[in-house]
Amino acid sequence: MSAPIFSNHGCRLNAYETKAMEELAEGAGLQDAVIINTCAVTAEAVRKARQDIRKLRRTHPDAKLIVTGCAAQTEPDTFAQMEEVDVVIGNTEKMQSNIWADLAGNFGTEPVQVDDIMSVTETAGHLIDGFGTRSRAYVQVQNGCDHRCTFCIIPFGRGNSRSVPAGVVVDQIKRLVDRGFNEVVLTGVDLTSWGADLPSAPRLGDLVMRILKLVPDLLRLRISSIDSIEVDDALLQAIATEPRLMPHLHLSLQHGDNLILKRMKRRHNRDDAIEFAQEARRLRPDMTFGADIIAGFPTETQEHFQNSLALVKECDLTWLHIFPYSPRPGTPAARMPQVNGKEIKDRAAKLRAAGDAQVINHHAAQVGRTHNILMENPHMGRTEQFAEVHFDTEQPEGQIVTTRIAGIKDGQLIA
Repeated sequence: MSAPIFSNHGCRLNAYETKAMEELAEGAGLQDAVIINTCAVTAEAVRKARQDIRKLRRTHPDAKLIVTGCAAQTEPDTFAQMEEVDVVIGNTEKMQSNIWADLAGNFGTEPVQVDDIMSVTETAGHLIDGFGTRSRAYVQVQNGCDHRCTFCIIPFGRGNSRSVPAGVVVDQIKRLVDRGFNEVVLTGVDLTSWGADLPSAPRLGDLVMRILKLVPDLLRLRISSIDSIEVDDALLQAIATEPRLMPHLHLSLQHGDNLILKRMKRRHNRDDAIEFAQEARRLRPDMTFGADIIAGFPTETQEHFQNSLALVKECDLTWLHIFPYSPRPGTPAARMPQVNGKEIKDRAAKLRAAGDAQVINHHAAQVGRTHNILMENPHMGRTEQFAEVHFDTEQPEGQIVTTRIAGIKDGQLIA
């Protein structure tokens, strides 16, 4: 008998939930099983999941093979029809202890257990448990999404937006700080929608300010990907006045052309994005930005693409996540006129090159400056703006070390 093997695909939330499933499987006594937590964000993600399933079946021919995650939720038949797969379970089911008890005991386990995610109204308890490395902990405070961008399948994998109450979040962060964590990251599928389903409809900025006030021993707080058009006044106040809120925001921008943004069904235009970046940097001059940008969205012309390319400098973006567009069946964008595949790759490469140039500029500006570095391992930590810093001498993992940036080597900052 052997302990179950987990394979995680996709976003931070999936990684978070994989940790929770490991605990559920251990509690149920599951043995000799392989669990694949899939991603559905692109067609390529689904293809990679199928590839991983076939590989894991070859290396573990006698194990029970269980598929879950967003791709299992949105297209369960795709995986149920694979001869390598024994059981498919949905995103709600994978967080239920009774499901894992059935899987461990084999008591009439149904081969496909995927219910309607849109009927889920509560946030699963595991979302407040927190997990992380020795350096930082991640706390999932929100799940699901109420918006319907034309390229995105994720709401059908995650359901509608559900929030964890602020008091529950604060109590959990207090426990994490007591356990020695110096940095906490707030995460969610659509983080800036946090609170809309709670009494009095608080906003994300209210949660941030409450955490910083009620957990004074928390040294660093980060917020993950946000929709800049939904940023509230309290969050802007926190950016301006709270040094413990890290000066690094990842923006869900997706494109730099107004017509394409409209066809994506986004709620902002390019001027909104530029104005937010300028305002955030006015309030916090050391602020840096990451961003998600899609290359080759259907109907995108060279002129549309040039507006995305220009946005990189106009918003002074540093850490780019570039996604070559691939159609997701069941989304409106999949029915729009598609861009040639080679052209999509070329445009994605140009965006990545622009991002690389921005990183070089950011690194150059840090030389000679003093930073507080959170150590992720004995020789590497990150600045407040999330840039990697390498040390020749060993440093205490999980601690914050104040150091001067001496230079750049192989594209990385050197302490």
